[in-house]
Order: sequence, then structure tokens, then C-alpha cells
Amino acid sequence: MAHASTGSLRRMLVREPLYWLLLAIPVAVGLRFSGMRESLWLFVMSGIAIVPLAGLMGRATENLAVTLGEGLGGLLNATFGNAAELIIALMALRAGPAMYPLVKASLTGSIIGNILLVLGLSIFAGGLFHRRQTFNRVAAGMGATLLALAATGLLVPSLYVFAAERSSGDSAVVERISEEIAVVMVIAYLLSLVFSLVTHQHLFAGERDEEATYHEPEWKRRKAVGVLLGATIGVAVMSEFLVGSIEHACEVVGMNPVFVGVIVVAIVGNAAEHSTAVLVAMKDKMDLAVNIAVGSGIQIALFVAPALVGASMLMGHPHPLDLHFSLMEVVAVVLSVLVLAMVANDGECHWMEGVLMLAVYIVLALAFYHLPPVARLSEA
Repeated sequence: MAHASTGSLRRMLVREPLYWLLLAIPVAVGLRFSGMRESLWLFVMSGIAIVPLAGLMGRATENLAVTLGEGLGGLLNATFGNAAELIIALMALRAGPAMYPLVKASLTGSIIGNILLVLGLSIFAGGLFHRRQTFNRVAAGMGATLLALAATGLLVPSLYVFAAERSSGDSAVVERISEEIAVVMVIAYLLSLVFSLVTHQHLFAGERDEEATYHEPEWKRRKAVGVLLGATIGVAVMSEFLVGSIEHACEVVGMNPVFVGVIVVAIVGNAAEHSTAVLVAMKDKMDLAVNIAVGSGIQIALFVAPALVGASMLMGHPHPLDLHFSLMEVVAVVLSVLVLAMVANDGECHWMEGVLMLAVYIVLALAFYHLPPVARLSEA
């Protein structure tokens, strides 16, 4: 039995070199317990370790989804699609209000990263092998609409804060507004699941057929559950290491903490899923690539963000997390949604559209990189 398990592990490492990054786990643990809890190397190693762990979580979830059937399977994928990002953000929330700007930055980064970076890379890579690719306009259009709702949810609390300051109003009300908006966003997200999985699933049939072709059940249910639990624990531990060392790492490298949240932390949590979207796009499965990128952005905006607001209320901090984002973050999300709406409008794409989406992402990343950290933290 042990020999069979060892052989299976060896084959997995040969087929998927990504899992060699799991070797970063013992290195991170060694650094953490050798008195280097705030070192740059701990930040780097824990970030690297999260990438394959998040990949294992996604793989186990997909296997469970197949064995549970289409309805429960779709719900499971929707619920655990961004579990790694949620865990990282929860570990940051535990540190208190001082980490709220980082949590918000990671949310912003995940949304614009999925829309512009992941989808842009997928369209570009797919376009290099296929002159013209098509995708489900209904699914992409609804995704853009849901993300427009998310952008509105981020914009309104910020507008209220600016208006309240100018009229000498009570800006503390923004916390209550954020909680109410979070409820609306969660309800909209749950209803979108009912729409796509129950009442109008025929509109997404082509998209789901592609997914079924690509994802085949390779693990039994017990193994999938075990891998999911183990990977979740691993992500939680590595996330705690990452959050604990992030401030020192920013000081050593001289990076803006907001840039780290928007770009670095967001990419770390989504890296495994990013690679999947690009690979399926190269195989001319754009429905699945769009579903991965846009669906992940929707989950972050309409499920993870409200969940973090609720979690902060239960942690006993002086004040809960609100949905008041900086002007730069709100503009970045709004622009990303507008770009997505234009790309999704005709239901087809080519490699140049991917280049343009990547260009917008790089422009926004440069803006965040040069953003003065002191001014940004005081604004949040």
C-alpha cells in the first residue's frame, strides 16, 4: 500500500511540476520556528507554498463535485472556488483593523486580476493557437452584470464617506451601510446560482459540457475529502506565516503594502486557477476559461467580500471591516468591469483583445506600485 502511494505521488510530481513547490512548506515551517517569523524569506516561502496547496484544494473540490452530481457539484465548486483567498484574508483579519487596508487591497486585486490578468492571458494564449474563438455570451454577459453590481457595492460606501465629510455628516454610518450592502450582494450571488444551476441551466449547458469533458473524476470521495481538508489546513498555516511577515517584507524590498495586496497576494491565491484557465483556452475551450476567470471574480466580489464583513463583526475588533475602498481601488474595479463588458459583448475573441486587457492590468499595477503608502492608509 505504501509503495503504491509513493508511486502515485511520484507520477503526480512528474506530470505536474507545480507540486514540487510543496517543498516550500517544510522550509517555511523551519524559518517560522527558527526565530525568523518576520523575515523576507518566510514571506516568499509561505507565498510559494500556498500556490500548490490552493491547486490541491481546487483539484479535490472538482473531484468531489463530479461524484456529488451536477447540482451539488456546481454549488460546491461555487462555494470553494476561492477558498484560498478567503483563508488568506481571514488570517489578515485576525490581526485587527491595522490589516484592513491589506484585506481590501487583496479583494481589489483578486477582482481585477481575474478579469484582466487571467482572462487576458487566456484570450491571448488561446488566440495564438486559434484564429478566432467563441464563448457563451449569456454566461459572460451575466457575469459582467453581476460584477457591475459588485462595483456599485464598492462605490456607494466610498461616495457616502466623501459626501458625509463634505456635509459634516456622521461618516461612521458607512459601517452600517457596508453591512446592508453585503447582505444585498450575498442574496444576489445566491440567486445567480439558482439562475445558472436550476431555473436556466439550459443556457449554460454548453459551458458545463466543456467542463465535464476537461475534469474527470480521478480520486474517490474519501481521498478527495482528505486532500481537501489537508490542503485547507496547509493554506491556513501558510497564510498565517504570510500575513505575519508581510509588513517586514514590504520594508525590506521597499514595496508599497497596497501593491503587495493588490498584485502579489492576489496572484498567490489565484495562481493555480490562473494556469488552468490559460491551459483550457489553448485547447479552444473558451467557455470554461471565461467561466473560471469571470466566475472567480464574481465569487470574490459577491461572496468573499461580504463574508469577510460578517467575519470581522464576529471577531470582536473595535470596528468591523467596511466596504469603503480608496478611489484608486474603486476606479480599477469599474474600469475592469467596463473592459469585460466590451469583450463579452460579441461572444468571440482574438489574441489582440487579450493583449489590450493585459495592457490595462499593467497600467493599473503601475499606478498601485507608485501610490504613496502613507496617503493610501490614511484614506482607508
